[in-house]
Formats: sequence, C-alpha cells, structure tokens
Amino acid sequence: MAGSGALGGEMDFREIECFLVLSEELHFGRTAQRLVVSQARVSQLTRSLERRVGGRLFDRTTRTVRLTELGEQLRERMEPAFQEMHDALRDARTAARRLDGTLRVGFLCATMVVPATVRSFQERHPQCEIELREVHIADPLGPLRREEVDVLFHWLPVREPDLEVGPIMSSEPRTLAVPLGHRLAAERSVSVEDLADMQVFAAAGNAPQYWWDAQSPPHTPSGRPIHRGYPVSTVHEVLSLVAAGRGVAPMVRSSAEFYARPDVTFVPIRDLPAADVALVWRKTGRSRLVQAFAEVARRQRAVPRQRHADLTPLAG
Repeated sequence: MAGSGALGGEMDFREIECFLVLSEELHFGRTAQRLVVSQARVSQLTRSLERRVGGRLFDRTTRTVRLTELGEQLRERMEPAFQEMHDALRDARTAARRLDGTLRVGFLCATMVVPATVRSFQERHPQCEIELREVHIADPLGPLRREEVDVLFHWLPVREPDLEVGPIMSSEPRTLAVPLGHRLAAERSVSVEDLADMQVFAAAGNAPQYWWDAQSPPHTPSGRPIHRGYPVSTVHEVLSLVAAGRGVAPMVRSSAEFYARPDVTFVPIRDLPAADVALVWRKTGRSRLVQAFAEVARRQRAVPRQRHADLTPLAG
C-alpha cells in the first residue's frame, strides 16, 4: 500500500511499518518474524527508506542495531502518525463489514425457520433492523417485485426470470385437509388418485399457475382431472371453505399444528413430493443486506431438515 508522502516521492506503507518495528526490536531477525517476511526484505525496506530520507536511520554491526539521531527524530514524529493511520484503517474496515439499515423479510409460509433465521441474522448484525411481512396466495411474488420486501421465504417451485432462488430452508410431507366426518377423514393416508372425484380450490389473483399446480395438482397421476372450485387468497380461507364442505385441500403436515381447528381433519398424502421452502430475492436487488441474510440462511440450512418438518405450514 502506497501513499503520497513528504520524504521525496511516494512513501511506502511497508517501509514505515518495517522502520517502526525495527526501531522497537533493534534486531533484523525478530523484525522479520513479526512482519512475516525475510531478513533480506527487512534490509531492503530499510535501505529504501534511508534513500528517501537521505541519511542513515540505523547504525548496524554484526552484533548490534541502534537508531541514529536522525532515526530517533523520525521515529518520534512517525510513530504516533502511523498509529493514527493504522487505527483509521482498522476502523474503516470494521465500518465496511458492519451492516445497518432495514431488511424487509417476507414470508408466504408461517414456518419456524423464518424466526430462527431472523434471530441468527440479528445476532450477527445487531445494527440491522428486520421487518417481517406476510404475503398471500393471491399475489405471492408481487410484494417482492414491487420492492415491498427485499427477500422472501417462498414455496417452490419459483421459475421467474427476474428472481433468484437461494437455499432451500425446509421440507416436509404433504397432507390433505378434509372436513370433519368426510369419508377420507379416517384413512391412514390417501393418494392423489383419490382427488379425482373431489373439488379442490383455485388460487385467486396473480399466483403463477405452474406454482399453484405444484401445490394442488390439476390432475391425478393417471390423467384424471381434479376439479377446481372457489379461488382462495389465504390459508385461512382454504380451511374455512374446507370446514364448510366446499372442497378439500392439499396442504403440508404442519398445517394441522399451526392451523388446527376442530372441524377439519388432515390426512397424509402418500404420493405427492415433499414441499420445499426456499429463500427468494430479486436479481437486481441483491444488496449487501440481502447477501448477508442469504449467507445466514445457508448456515441455518445446515440444521437437519427433520427438525423443521413438523413446523412448516403451507402458504398463508
């Protein structure tokens, strides 16, 4: 690192550092060890600085090294200035690493991994403020695109060209919400084929069709259509309609815990793939805060998914 100096041309940071350490140690070997360089490099830096000054800074023999009067004068003037510069650089690096500001975190799913990740992030970056905002089935990606949130916990798949999918945060089996007393309510599990004669729900608003098809299949594995009825915007609407006998709804296993109600029963679906929640952000909105949050999320992902499996409900 070089900076302009008064000693004739450019002053080299390493020359100054080497001079000050050598003036303290008065030993080329120990100076080389502290600076993690060779003794030859210490000699080279010392000679270079002496040429800049125009005089000897050290008297050295095969046995001793001592400062000259010129060297003493330079050390007295240089040492506090160098320390101040060193402290300024240290403080600048610390400030550059420190994050502050507000990060708006959206969630489509009331998953326990959301508060867990937020807590981990705030432990690492206490200067930052987090705002949590719920998004809904009717417009799950709109708040992210409108910059109402900076990062979003969202159910996969997400295939939007303007959005980036980060780490998968949780995964869990699927379940079918049926009204109390329904003919499937007492079954140990059901198949997607069982939905052919039943009515499920459509997604209201701007939900991508491919995404809703993954949450609630439009047909059975054999190709039989699954009828879609009332459009829904939130998980509470879904369960209210299920309870009223207006249809059944593929959800996830933890829905029974988060949204338990006495008039709805949840039955495992044995042949739907597990539902994954991932972190999503705008490709043009990858700020330092978003990058830091994604890094914390990746570390959080290292926690075995089974710990979250019973705690992750479907979109709300």
